[in-house]
Order: sequence, then C-alpha cells, then structure tokens
Amino acid sequence: MQGGRQKAEGGTREFRIIIAGGGTGGHLFPGIAVAREVETRFENSGILFVVGRKRIESEILSRYGYGVASIDVEGMKGRGWRKGLRVLVKLPKSVFQSAALIKDFSPALVLGMGGYSAGPVCLAARFLGLPTAIHEQNSYPGLTNGLLSRIVGRVFISFEESREGFKTRSLVFTGNPVRNELFRDGGKEAEDRNRFTILVVGGSQGARAVNRAFAETLIYLNKKGKHPEVIHQTGKIDYEQVLEDYKSNNLKGEVVPFIEDMAAAYNRADLVVSRAGATTVFELAALGKPSVLIPYPHAANNHQEINALSLVRAGGAEMIRQKDLTGEGMARVLTKYMDDRQALKEMGENAQKIGRPDAAKVIVDQLLEMIKT
Repeated sequence: MQGGRQKAEGGTREFRIIIAGGGTGGHLFPGIAVAREVETRFENSGILFVVGRKRIESEILSRYGYGVASIDVEGMKGRGWRKGLRVLVKLPKSVFQSAALIKDFSPALVLGMGGYSAGPVCLAARFLGLPTAIHEQNSYPGLTNGLLSRIVGRVFISFEESREGFKTRSLVFTGNPVRNELFRDGGKEAEDRNRFTILVVGGSQGARAVNRAFAETLIYLNKKGKHPEVIHQTGKIDYEQVLEDYKSNNLKGEVVPFIEDMAAAYNRADLVVSRAGATTVFELAALGKPSVLIPYPHAANNHQEINALSLVRAGGAEMIRQKDLTGEGMARVLTKYMDDRQALKEMGENAQKIGRPDAAKVIVDQLLEMIKT
C-alpha cells in the first residue's frame, strides 16, 4: 500500500492515483484534466478511474484510454426514503469493493471528483490510511462532497461561493480543471468567418427544455431572415425527437447525440447556448466564449443558477431562467449578438477574465504536497 507513496516522495518518475466520481461528463471531464496533468509530469503514471455502473461513464473514459473500475453504488438524494434506505444498505458492499480496488492498485492518493461513486472510494481510502482529497465543481457542494469534506485531507473548490457550503478549514480555491485539448486551434477564428455559428449543448446527457426551445428559436430566426450555422448536441434520449423537430420544420443544423471533438465545436462557435454546469461554465470562461446560459432549475440548491451568475456578473454571459424560456425570447437575445459583433467580442473577453486555465496544475501541486507531508 505504501509503494506508490514512497516512489513519489523519492523523486522518481512514477505516481499512481485513483480518481473517483462520475454520473455525468461534468464530474468526469475535470478528473480527466487532472489525469492529463499527472501524465505530463510523470513518465510512469498509473491512473485508475472508479465509477458507478452507468454506461456513459465507461464510454467517456474509454475514449480517453483510461483504466476504469466500477462499484455497486447509487445516489441517495431525491430517491425517496425507501429507495434511499436500500442504497444505504448497499453502502458497506461498495466500501469493501473500493477497499479491494485500492489494495490491488496501490495508489499514492485518492481524489474524489464528486458524484455518489466518490463516497465509498474516499471512505475506504480513509480507513486504509491513504491521503484523500475531493474537488467540488459547483458553487454549492453536493451531498457526497458535503459529507466527505469532514474526513478528507483537502477540499478543492471551483467557486469562492462554495466556502459557505463547507464546514472545514482545508479549503483550497483552484477553479474547475479544463481539458487541455479544448485549447487546440481548430482553424480560423469564428469572428473572421462570414457565417454566424451557434453551438447548442445541454451537457453529455442533453437538456430537453433547451433542445425543444432551440428548435422554436430557429423558426423565429429564419422568419426574420437569419440563418445561422448550428451545431446541436442533443443527448441520446432526445436525439430522435430533436432530429424530427428540425426535419419537420425544414431547419438546418448539425444535430448529433454527443460531440466527441468539443475543441473543434467550440472553435467554430461564435456563441454557445448551454446549461450551466460547472464544467461548461469554466470551459466557456477559459476559452473566452460568449454564451447564453439556461440553468437547470432542479439542480441541487439551485447551484446551476449560481454557477451562471458568476459569468453573468462579469459580463461574460446572458442568462435565461427556464421558466422564462421561449423560442421567441431566445431568438431576440441571439439576434442582439448576431447584429452586434463588438458586444459579442466584449462578452467573450469578459468571460475569459474569470477563467482558471491552471486549475489542474494547482490541484496536482496540492496533491503532491499532501503525499510529502
């Protein structure tokens, strides 16, 4: 169990780490950014992701070539007391599974990235005497991170507003790690092209209200003689319906269930229409992309609206609450920026001012400090 720790402390080029968490791409992508930073520093890095049983988790990680292990764990929040009790009864099994994985992999440290699967893994690591840390992506901590913050050695936060949600002194403000590949130059700058391109993305699993409203938005824009290029990530569940909405209304756009090359999509986009998950907010900020954000209204503690406000207050985004979302209303907002490229440019510049592109580096610096103490 001590092998990975001794090798890292001894100055050799080997470091083994377990990164736990998942449920959505919003939890996984920051973990991938940390993993990439570890790989750039260590010639022999061992990285294992531990997630739940959702297929999307393994699919995302397999595309990046990382080892993945799954444990039997489910979320508790919002499940009702009967289902919540069943989840609680299964918790000891998931902790034992986690302990077995840790003993087999022999990491120097365990990092939880939020999501219910991080709970048993960090708990098992703590029992085994291994250094543990967690990262909170959102402005208000989720249930798992709120509980884990009481036992882990360090808590990394993305937003200054997160401080109020934790009762621990071991907080480090890092921002939310962004994948380096997103900074790849995919071609001409968007503002240099004649066409106006809108990227619509509701997260890796989509956003039904945004998907349906945007089809209506395009209808209004077309009636006004505006025909932007559209890249629309729908999520798998809504893909067929959104595709039908486009076809039945003779709308044009690249409609896909999931965008694998987000660097290219961001590069092409003049403006992004999106939910306000922390990962997306920090990607927009790091890339300096202007956006219209529609926070998911049922997010725990309304954290997506708080996330969005961090960009809105900086002048880096517009926000439309879902209760106010209409195709006509969104069309008016988009038209404003399609007609005023200077305002669009200023919004992007303002967004970039609050970006934290060095977040992964800061986190890895902190992790290495933990295993040396």
